[in-house]
Amino acid sequence: MDTQVGSNIGIAKKYLDDGFAVGIPTETVYGLAANAFNEDAVSQIFKIKNRPAFDPLIVHVADFDAVGRITTHIPENAKKLAEEFWPGPLTLILNKSSLISDLVTSGQSTVGVRIPRHALTLDLLKALEYPLAAPSANPFKYVSPTSAQHVKNQLGGKLPYILDGGHCEVGLESTIVSFDDETPVILRLGGITENQVKAICPDVRVKIQHLPDSVTIPGQLLKHYAPTVPFIPLTQVSGSIKEDDESIGYLFFNKPNEQILKNSKLNIKWLTQNANMNQAAANLYSMLREFDGQNLSRVYFEWAPDEGLGKAINDRLERAQSK
Repeated sequence: MDTQVGSNIGIAKKYLDDGFAVGIPTETVYGLAANAFNEDAVSQIFKIKNRPAFDPLIVHVADFDAVGRITTHIPENAKKLAEEFWPGPLTLILNKSSLISDLVTSGQSTVGVRIPRHALTLDLLKALEYPLAAPSANPFKYVSPTSAQHVKNQLGGKLPYILDGGHCEVGLESTIVSFDDETPVILRLGGITENQVKAICPDVRVKIQHLPDSVTIPGQLLKHYAPTVPFIPLTQVSGSIKEDDESIGYLFFNKPNEQILKNSKLNIKWLTQNANMNQAAANLYSMLREFDGQNLSRVYFEWAPDEGLGKAINDRLERAQSK
């Protein structure tokens, strides 16, 4: 299959209407999307990604009215969070209606749903008569894509079209929130921080789980978002800056000092120039992929400050180093 890349919503819609999966941009990462009401189309997502059936998909909708059609109950705190953060990088776990099949939710009675904050994909969703099931558009467990080229590099030939919406603004997956009765529970850290959720719902709880072989929401597996080259925290290594070894990479959170940078042999990258957490998050996956393409023996990395978006960045780095 010849995979085309372009910004034509009409072409993307035609393929989706015909039951194909296509690549779509969001503010978080690129998604591999298919008609959420078409089980044959949804099954293509699992096949293309080599994703196990136990890993549920997130459903993307155009507006809040669509949420009401695919769910049976929306807690008041869910409405508050949606009003504050949608469109945006927040996924809410809600009781699903009969319109959503067990294939989408991996047999669970709940469905993850969100409204993405990307003009091109929102226009596409508004043109469709169905929502889109869309996990990240990458092989299962690998680093999520933040550009159309990332998608084509790994899934080219497996899908007919990638809707190109430029580089992803946020660069990390959505924050996932479920509800214990009315109490919000953060299950995955992402583009909305814990403190942002807490400002709307002060009673929010955090329950982050990294599971070895099964999940209840996307992105819970211990080894996930992982490049192929080994990633090792700098804090675990003594004398790790090896000036004579060009097979080693170094990923710093902030731009390192000139003493380190003056050695041109060192393979160094940094997530942000000036401790800008949004910039660091947006750059993370691209840098993991860059290191992966350099045939390195290992990469030493620096943790982000463990606050705000830094917690989500560190969550991804923790999974990147899992073996």
